[in-house]
Amino acid sequence: MTYPLPKAWSLSPEIRAEAVALRHELHRCPEVSGAEHETAKRIAQGMRDLGAEVIEGLGGTGVAAVFGAGTKTLMIRAELDALPIVEDFGPAYRSQNEGVGHLCGHDGHMATLYAVACVLAQQAPACRVVLVFQPAEETGQGARAVMADPTFAALTPDLAISLHNLPKLPLGSVALQEGPVACASRGLHIRFTGQTSHAARPENGRSPGLVLSELIPALGALSRDLPTEDPGFRLCTVTHARLGVPSFGISPGEAELQVTLRTLLNSEMSALEAEARALIETSSAAFTPDITIHDAFSHSVNAPEATALLEEAVRGLPRVEGAIPMRPSEDFGLFGTEIPAAMLFLGSGEDQPDLHNPDFDFPDALIPLGAEIFLNAIEAFCQGDRM
Repeated sequence: MTYPLPKAWSLSPEIRAEAVALRHELHRCPEVSGAEHETAKRIAQGMRDLGAEVIEGLGGTGVAAVFGAGTKTLMIRAELDALPIVEDFGPAYRSQNEGVGHLCGHDGHMATLYAVACVLAQQAPACRVVLVFQPAEETGQGARAVMADPTFAALTPDLAISLHNLPKLPLGSVALQEGPVACASRGLHIRFTGQTSHAARPENGRSPGLVLSELIPALGALSRDLPTEDPGFRLCTVTHARLGVPSFGISPGEAELQVTLRTLLNSEMSALEAEARALIETSSAAFTPDITIHDAFSHSVNAPEATALLEEAVRGLPRVEGAIPMRPSEDFGLFGTEIPAAMLFLGSGEDQPDLHNPDFDFPDALIPLGAEIFLNAIEAFCQGDRM
């Protein structure tokens, strides 16, 4: 894969090799959402070594690296966190943290921004560029925490862009469009409290077993089997259920259920959540269920001006239509509620294992391509800044 950089930039073989080496280093030491302390330290030191103005502790463990100056600021985001999944393949750089793995490609996204930083360190951009390494993307908490941090307000980005790799698309191909690109989602955790009894006298207790067995298919029935791009699309997925304790002598007195709600747009999420809550409360009124929200993601909608910038940056690359909007969520979408923002998707191979699979591994070949795209976007943004 080759894609010519603007003449002002140069991505040398040495930079490419350093970025790949960094990805392998990060891959060996993955950290889950909110605990990316060593990852953040490594990124911050790397940015300082390149001469960037570095801000640490952004939204918890986040890092921002500032290059250049100008009247407008372009923000480019990558993610710090890995997943609590056992890695099931054996490269030399496999995870050394048991039960944790970079199985979504965030190591590759960070390495891509590192390559961008190496070029910016050699030639300062003619505008202000902020590289944000965001924590806790996988839980939907990171973007919210970064935006709530007073330091972020001081960075005042005018535009935000990012990329994500996407398996099952040809390696190096691009999926990009204006409008919705990733769904809104949120998790409901429901706890039922009854009363235990001896298994020989279940009538002397209050078991939530029947409620649980009825709710699981009823919640699933809230889904609408529509194409993802249809505004009426909705998905209700039960992800976890537990009843009592593993014992043959105790009739259960408590249970818990987790369900993920998914819609194309935020506006549809409120209605789906209301229906789910009504169903839960009606079906289990005798138990006064306790419902809490977790992993809440805003929809991701690409703004026209940010999409136009990325369109300029990917000109000439092979395109794939119909791959987005995707059903998974991306908390980058929250930035788009306050800043014109857009995310592009780079194909990581038609035979590539899917995201969050135990044998997923980010293709090193995407690092220089992603860096070139971002550098082209920076060039186009800076030219607009000078006009």
